[in-house]
Amino acid sequence: MKHFKSITVLSLFLMAFVACQKDNDYNQDINENSLETLPQELSLEVTEDIISLLKTNHYNVGDVKAIDFMLPDGSTEKRIQVEGDITFSKAQLESLKKIDRSSDKNYHTDNLVTPRTLSIIGYTGGSQALSSKERTALQYAVDNYNNLGLTITLSLTFGTNYQSKDMVVYYNPSGSGSGGSAGFPSNGNPNKYIQIYGLDNYSTDVNEHVITHEIGHSVGFRHTDWQTRQSCGQNTNEGTAGVGANPIPGTPEGYDPTSLMLACFSASEDGEFNANDIIGLNYLY
Repeated sequence: MKHFKSITVLSLFLMAFVACQKDNDYNQDINENSLETLPQELSLEVTEDIISLLKTNHYNVGDVKAIDFMLPDGSTEKRIQVEGDITFSKAQLESLKKIDRSSDKNYHTDNLVTPRTLSIIGYTGGSQALSSKERTALQYAVDNYNNLGLTITLSLTFGTNYQSKDMVVYYNPSGSGSGGSAGFPSNGNPNKYIQIYGLDNYSTDVNEHVITHEIGHSVGFRHTDWQTRQSCGQNTNEGTAGVGANPIPGTPEGYDPTSLMLACFSASEDGEFNANDIIGLNYLY
């Protein structure tokens, strides 16, 4: 993965299960095969059933891998990775099978977060511990959301008891390149695991940007430049992920060069939402 990768989320288009941070050659083929042909139980291997499921949900299947996904305590679990930075646990793959495609609006609603106070912890144990700079950046990121008076509030603590928390932010010492990885909400809950990596040589503001961006994905936003990945110097479409990509009223549908949710970031980021990001957040929460 290259540097200046990003993690954007807002202007904001809804999706549903995963992360960000890498330049990818996105395949726009859409397979309309019925989900009824899929087996009752999915394995975490790259099989024709997995490929079919991902295609049906409009994901690029040009580079699908079975990986060992690192958790905050250093243990790993099997996941399927697509598009370089999007990962699916077995439960998330099973959820894809259950999506009702008769109503995009319902699907959007199912993949937002139920308004409430969300617990978020900065991990401080072992080689996955956040550095002092990363902890400061996480506090700034949480403040970015709480200062807006949304219907979701983030309650931040630091430590190692992450199991009961809604979200955990931690360092991945095995991460390739610079950036972060996250997921999308499910069942009214935010994505739980937020990784950051390769940011040691960047400013606190850039760390804040990446973490704020990944939290954005975790509460239901996708990249603002999903149609082109222009911020990465590309002209590739990430696809609709089977749910559409719905512009938030009052925000631009074209390229928004200062959005915190752009797909790639630079070394000069200030870590703050722009006006359109704020409109999007207030619209949904």
